[in-house]
Amino acid sequence: MKKYLRFQYLAAVIIFLVVAGCSDFEQINVNPMAANASQVKAEYFLNNAIVGAQQDPNIAERAFVLYWKVAAHQEGDEYGTQGITSDYNMDDWSSQYYSYVSGWLDNATNAITIGEAQIKAGTSDAWTNNVVQMARIWRAYLMTEAADLFGPLPLIGAFQGTNPQFNSVKDIYYYALSELDDATSKMDLTVTAKPSDAGLDKAYGFNCGEWVKYGDSMRLRLAMRLAQVDPAKAKAEFEAAAKLPLITQQSDIFQVVEDNGWDALTGVMTRQWDIQSLSETQFNIYFGLGGIPTSTLVDAAAQPHVKPANWMGIKYDKHLPYYTNDPSRGFSFDGLPYALDPRALKTFYIPGDFQSPTFCNYPTWGNYAEDTVGLLYPIAGVNTDTIHVDRAFTWNGTTSGEWGDLNKYNNSNFYSYPGTCPGLAMQYRNGTSHRVFFQPAETYFLLAEGALYGWNAGIDAKTAYEDGVQASFDYFGLGSAATYLASNDYNRDGTCVNWDNTTEPPATVQMQCMNGYTHQIESYTFTYPANNLYMNGTVHNDHLTKIITQKYISEMPWLPLEAWNDQRRLGLPFFENVDVEKPIVTLPNLTQSNYMTSSIKNFPQRIKYPSSLATSNPTGYQDAIKLLSGPDAVSTPLWWAKQQ
Repeated sequence: MKKYLRFQYLAAVIIFLVVAGCSDFEQINVNPMAANASQVKAEYFLNNAIVGAQQDPNIAERAFVLYWKVAAHQEGDEYGTQGITSDYNMDDWSSQYYSYVSGWLDNATNAITIGEAQIKAGTSDAWTNNVVQMARIWRAYLMTEAADLFGPLPLIGAFQGTNPQFNSVKDIYYYALSELDDATSKMDLTVTAKPSDAGLDKAYGFNCGEWVKYGDSMRLRLAMRLAQVDPAKAKAEFEAAAKLPLITQQSDIFQVVEDNGWDALTGVMTRQWDIQSLSETQFNIYFGLGGIPTSTLVDAAAQPHVKPANWMGIKYDKHLPYYTNDPSRGFSFDGLPYALDPRALKTFYIPGDFQSPTFCNYPTWGNYAEDTVGLLYPIAGVNTDTIHVDRAFTWNGTTSGEWGDLNKYNNSNFYSYPGTCPGLAMQYRNGTSHRVFFQPAETYFLLAEGALYGWNAGIDAKTAYEDGVQASFDYFGLGSAATYLASNDYNRDGTCVNWDNTTEPPATVQMQCMNGYTHQIESYTFTYPANNLYMNGTVHNDHLTKIITQKYISEMPWLPLEAWNDQRRLGLPFFENVDVEKPIVTLPNLTQSNYMTSSIKNFPQRIKYPSSLATSNPTGYQDAIKLLSGPDAVSTPLWWAKQQ
């Protein structure tokens, strides 16, 4: 079923981008101008750079969905280990992404080059300078997007008219930060006139003030990325940016409207064969967080299915994966949690709640989304008959990994299916929304993190944190977050919302469950997970964990790359290890003897370079590996990320 959904009609609808591999890494260095510089307008190239980066369906499914979202645990990996590990070695995918991002960078660079040439020649318009600065800001984003995926790249020299060498991630970040600083300072806010076609700026309609806020906020983001590896530089850049105009209002959001066709503006999550189900990471984060009763959040049809606060679910531990440090392993939750972060139900639909406005009936070529029954086949000595589990009005995540022999005893309907798992809400899938690149909540959470480090953020950490939560509630249309912010209820990761409560959860909690094989009610001792990537696994509820947990929730579903970046640099929020019922070739570190221990070696850290680089530019490839300070492997961490 998993492969069926994705590939049933793939051959008929995918249009493959055919590129010469050896030219991909040279494309950035080309400065194509088909017309004389005085005959073209910089804003045309800026438009192409922004629109192209929205990602057409071909590259969106590969980069945004199967790279970023799966790496960020923003969706269940219905392909088992492929999205987590193997897919990151897909040479065709990485080659295509590099070709695409090269084109976006080319367009941004051409906007700058043409605009500067027209200004120098005296043929520019009143707004040309501002268009140049906008293109510099956007190019800084694109540079770091590419570097956050691959690592060292030949970027900086390409923008200076020289024969570029590979640049380290550090140099790319330093350059991007300086570009943001200079470009925002050179934006002329006294120019009120706009190009005749403001629609060529799909983000802000050439509103210069909003572009300045975006550039300053990007500087804040990039500064924070360096906090653990280069704290002096991070602090200086952060404090400089924090004094400037930032994205703090909903009207400031950098977002681009989507459509539902087959062009670059087509929604990045519109492909119907992508299930995009709730992940186990999200299941544990949302569960109980905020203490708001689920019965007050759902419609009448769902209310009877809300379970007590001490309910663990139904134990099917002989059928469900065991070799993972997921604190909810072995259980199927047979209803809705007593309390649930209210944004969860704005982001995901409840299976079986067909009348809900969030319900998504994809794929529409079958009744998969309406089939809510999963099957557990007989295991000798466990169950003699097939167990039919109706998952209508239930809340379960998708457990990724290698299920081994358990695959024989589960049909795919049980662990990854549109009708049995919460899936991404319809409004994010039908091409009627806006793709978000930066929002107020992120600004506030960045300020909160900086203030927590003792940096001058212009606001205290608690206020920024609570403003960030409120900004996220505003985006989701949830009204006041006051009750939520006062909650001391722990989620399944052991984190609560209340800033002033940093008391660690108890080591264990006694819960009630049903044995799925005997149908008897049993006691169960729940243990909060140890996140070894942060504070040696001893801390679940400190201020930084709260900030990043809330930031992670606010980034759903538009900012998976940022969520992945935070996890790579901080080890937060808690990501469970994929299941390892049998060895995973691409994750040799993870075994049945250490599956309870978190390690950076258990999670993807980057994307491998396209193979064409090694063959077309072997010297450049070796330079890249030296700058990477590790092998060209998925497991090699980037400069700014945790190294162990």
